[in-house]
Amino acid sequence: MRPVNSSLYWKVCLINGAVLCAAVSVLLLSPARVSRQVVVSEALVLVAGLGLVLLVTAVLLRSALAPVDKVIREMATVQLGGVGRRLTAEGDGPGAQLVRSYHAMLERLEGERRSSSARALAAQEAERHRIARELHDQVGQSLTVVLLGLKQVEDRAPHDLRAELALLRESARSGLDDVRRVARELRPGVLDDLGLQAALAALATDVAAHGGPAVRRTFGPGLPELGHDAEVVVYRVAQEALTNVVRHARATRVELSLLRFGTGVALEVADDGCGLAAGTPDGTGLAGMRDRAALVGGTLEVRSRGAGTTVRLLVPTGGVA
Repeated sequence: MRPVNSSLYWKVCLINGAVLCAAVSVLLLSPARVSRQVVVSEALVLVAGLGLVLLVTAVLLRSALAPVDKVIREMATVQLGGVGRRLTAEGDGPGAQLVRSYHAMLERLEGERRSSSARALAAQEAERHRIARELHDQVGQSLTVVLLGLKQVEDRAPHDLRAELALLRESARSGLDDVRRVARELRPGVLDDLGLQAALAALATDVAAHGGPAVRRTFGPGLPELGHDAEVVVYRVAQEALTNVVRHARATRVELSLLRFGTGVALEVADDGCGLAAGTPDGTGLAGMRDRAALVGGTLEVRSRGAGTTVRLLVPTGGVA
């Protein structure tokens, strides 16, 4: 409960009460008296009048200033981006006008958050596409030239050097494969070509193909249509969650599911690995997943009870919130 002296309503009441009490005290104690000697009846009348004035003032001020106090309290809890609770206000008084202005401010903040989130997500994906294109067109082509050159040198080299050149060529080929894999992860063309479910299935297959645990996939029927931005966020969160499983969890079994949840979808990645220690702060990966979820109005929950970790993403329908 807020202190009395921090409420605008009570501040005004106390100020008015102090002024009225001072006025009555002056009337009672100064030479300007109602009668030459203050009698009990006069004092009772003055005190009763003071009480009545204070009561009427309190009632009038409460109706006028209560919305102001509500707005003050709610403004202290508004989150970045204009996420706040809506208040109720009736009439056309100053308090009601203040509440409506507060609601208009929240709407403007939420609108700006939506537009800025869309711009941020688009900028992130555009940068990923640019890097993927440069990896594929420049680094990939350079490594291809190196492979062809090593093959020609190997064919003309003395027999005792061919084994070493073959090792170098295989190392370059492995590097080329890594570059192509990174470029593919940065720009998941399958997401644009075949849709979210196919992209998630390909992602799960790649995890097992590159030495990770087998991923069991479950896709619910009749999933609602998501906006492009929301699909990108779902894919990226699944990608980061599976990457964390491969790098840190030491899991033997992973389950990936995409199911309907209310009017949106729920993505869940659960493993049977070592789990997270109690009180472990979010690393860069988890923080990035939370930021991406917020970009489309979604929520991310991470549960870890001893063995195993579950990452759950809830995304509403309609793209960026």
